Amino acid sequence: MVRTIADAFRVLRSNLEITDLQEQTVAGRQKAIREVLERDFDIKETFLTGSYRRSTMIRPLKEADVDIFIVLDVKYYREDGKKALLESIKKSLRKTYTKTPDIRPDGSAVTITFTDFNVDVVPAFYRKGGGYLIPSLELNKWISTDPKKHVEIWTAANKAHNNDLVPLIKMIKGWNKSRGLFKSFHLEALILKALDGITITDYPSGMRYVFDKGIKLVQYKLADPAGYSDDVGAHVDTKVKIQLLVDRLTWARDRAKEAEAMTAGGNVAGAIEKWGLILPSYFPRYG
Repeated sequence: MVRTIADAFRVLRSNLEITDLQEQTVAGRQKAIREVLERDFDIKETFLTGSYRRSTMIRPLKEADVDIFIVLDVKYYREDGKKALLESIKKSLRKTYTKTPDIRPDGSAVTITFTDFNVDVVPAFYRKGGGYLIPSLELNKWISTDPKKHVEIWTAANKAHNNDLVPLIKMIKGWNKSRGLFKSFHLEALILKALDGITITDYPSGMRYVFDKGIKLVQYKLADPAGYSDDVGAHVDTKVKIQLLVDRLTWARDRAKEAEAMTAGGNVAGAIEKWGLILPSYFPRYG
């Protein structure tokens, strides 16, 4: 229960964080999965990636996907072998995780559905010129990427924003969580683009600003900040999908503007109620 906007956003920030115990569980799970796959594959390197590694993962962990990159020897690479590779990783994992509810290929990974959270095992190969190649069943091609470079970019951007960028990303992901509009990396890249050259002054105006700029950004290609793709939002491939994002971002921006106006007019309770509409699962109540 809070009585000021500043306090409300401090509580919001806390409500989005995963716990230290959960972080320890993630680290242990990664080690165990790596050891399982090393029995069947020649693995050159493994590391955690995705929103967990970029420090932008939000609660609840049970609804999150923890990404593990498994860099394989080139002997496993086949231009037309994307599906077969994912199926072979699934088969290897199933031998150990016999009671796990579900293990299945999904997009660029094999998703293991544990009772506490999901793990996405992403097979990869070293790419000539740097970075990695990963399979995409959705786009039916090998995708160039570099999650290590993404961590460097996100870390540098967060520093440039006086460490306010990562919390702001988590807040906007909290808005997206209950709506399932954006894929995680697409949303994070959009936030980085929207805030390019801008300094975050406070979280309420930062959220409103990103919502506003996002309305235009989702209508065009959005390049990978690391330079490996000309459109990280390629999955938003129809006018209907684009319009849905425009409509939802417009709604969120308008509610944020109303909340800011209420705050300026001294109606803190009303403002907190408006922010609660935007972030119903995370924002505290007034009181």
